[in-house]
Amino acid sequence: MDVRLPNLGEGVDSGSVVNIFVKEGDVIAKGQTILELENEKAVAPIPSPAEGRITGIRVKPGDKITVGQVLLSLSTEAASAAAPPSSAKPAKVKPSEPAKAAPPAEASSPPPTGENGEPASEELPSYPAGVPPPAAPSIRRLARDLGIDLSKVRGTESGGRIVLHDLRTYIQRLQQLALQRTKEPARAPAASEPVDFSKWGPVSSKPMSQLRQVIARRMVESWSTIPHVTQFDQADITRLNELRKKHAAAYESKGARLTLTSFVLKAVATLLRKHPLLNSSIDDAAHAVVTKEYIHVGLAVDTEAGLLVPVIRDVDTKSVMQLSKDVQDLAEKARTRQLSTEDMRGGTFTISNQGGIGGAHFTPIVNKPEVAILGVGRGALLPTMRDGQVVGRLQLPLALSYDHRLIDGAFAARAMTDLVSILESFNEDDLKV
Repeated sequence: MDVRLPNLGEGVDSGSVVNIFVKEGDVIAKGQTILELENEKAVAPIPSPAEGRITGIRVKPGDKITVGQVLLSLSTEAASAAAPPSSAKPAKVKPSEPAKAAPPAEASSPPPTGENGEPASEELPSYPAGVPPPAAPSIRRLARDLGIDLSKVRGTESGGRIVLHDLRTYIQRLQQLALQRTKEPARAPAASEPVDFSKWGPVSSKPMSQLRQVIARRMVESWSTIPHVTQFDQADITRLNELRKKHAAAYESKGARLTLTSFVLKAVATLLRKHPLLNSSIDDAAHAVVTKEYIHVGLAVDTEAGLLVPVIRDVDTKSVMQLSKDVQDLAEKARTRQLSTEDMRGGTFTISNQGGIGGAHFTPIVNKPEVAILGVGRGALLPTMRDGQVVGRLQLPLALSYDHRLIDGAFAARAMTDLVSILESFNEDDLKV
């Protein structure tokens, strides 16, 4: 049987092969990962739909493949009698040469164009200087209103006279040319001139991973298309930390770890319900604002392979206990590269918590097509004025980056003030197990 690339989810029909975990002759089990496929920001494992012996592998690392394409051939006969593969590690193979694109079919060729990009002239008569092409006054007026040079329009009536049909034909050819241009792939920016760093001392070099290349492209896209502004503040989480210590044992007894991230998730859900604009996206094509009625929060996870953002769904409907379990499960899946493409899709807002590493305020980049992201730093004991006295309080650095096309500074300031208030007055009843 042929094993084909399965449906990858809504709106996803292709990807690039990153690693192949099997080789010809291996016996594999149903559900065993056969390769990793990179799409958007996810590197997703592709499992085998059946058990059997591999008789041929049809793809290579670096290949771009589409849904329905054959990945490998599998013999299901006498599979149980063969030994399992000796190693689950991916075979070390060199990335393949990129496939050459097939020449376009003649039927889809664009209309001929001149040097200025307009439809090329076909048998256009030449006119003496100052003599306009023959056309009725109504045609001249229409061409003038449309900004069309009649000397570039071929007249089909006697003596090359231009009529309405000729003008319409010329406009249709302009439209075909414009449509063809929109289908052409965007030109990549010119690469910077390479620098020979070894002239100044010893260097080492290794290729960027597929995932790191995807992250780089996404960051450039978000930064270059979204006007970023970041609102900074800090929340007094002294009481929140006391609540965490108070309830930690009860959570551990239920197999969950109560962390600051669980509190922030719950607080963000409340914030997004109060300020739904933060839970929106811009539909550039329709010039519309799409506000989601659901709250799915992406959680940035630092892994050895790079930054991954799995999504916790329906955050506003879940208890702190369930959120704590979801954080553990998705973080583990991210670090062991077990995230599916669907685990990475559908987010409406993102949280990037660097508190476990260190540092204070930073400026996170909005995860397009979302319009806002919350950066959380490391809490620090700082001198704080309370009731006329200076006391030590645990302060949490917060940074809200947002898309200034949709969100104004005053709105962001109010939203940040509300988030601080939600964290500082967290309802202990929400922690019940």
